[in-house]
Amino acid sequence: CRLIPAMRERGEGRIIQNSSVLGFAAMPYRGAYNCSKFALEGLTDTLRLELAGTGIHVSLIEPGPIRSRFRANAHAMFLKNIDWEHSCHTVQYRKQIERLQQEGDAAPFTLGPEAVLRKVIHALESSRPRPRYYVTFPTYLFGYLKRLLSTRMLDRLMLKASGGGKH
Repeated sequence: CRLIPAMRERGEGRIIQNSSVLGFAAMPYRGAYNCSKFALEGLTDTLRLELAGTGIHVSLIEPGPIRSRFRANAHAMFLKNIDWEHSCHTVQYRKQIERLQQEGDAAPFTLGPEAVLRKVIHALESSRPRPRYYVTFPTYLFGYLKRLLSTRMLDRLMLKASGGGKH
């Protein structure tokens, strides 16, 4: 990043990345998204460690379900990039399409974008910003469960939360 040298020179700065609950708890049939967010989590953790003691703070915002155009955009990219009609997962992909086409809130506990804004403001203005900012109830819940449960137990829970991997 070209800004890091200027931040180092000033002895301060903020780097805030927007991740997702799916950056630490994967769901089936969201592979590309899971991968991109897991990678962002790793990059952000690495930056935070490498910049420790420089006055540059690095934070992740992990929203969960937020009202936005996410599903409409995901639906368009899904249709563009996934050959779902010729896949062995056609039935599951059809359910993904149905989910992406639904109107209204994507999931229980969906919040408006102002909830994310509050966390971003805290990360920008706090004298000690947090490394991670969970926003919605599912993010807090899955963050806690990831630390508490075994991988197999979390897998079962994520499969159940996603409709058994079938939607």
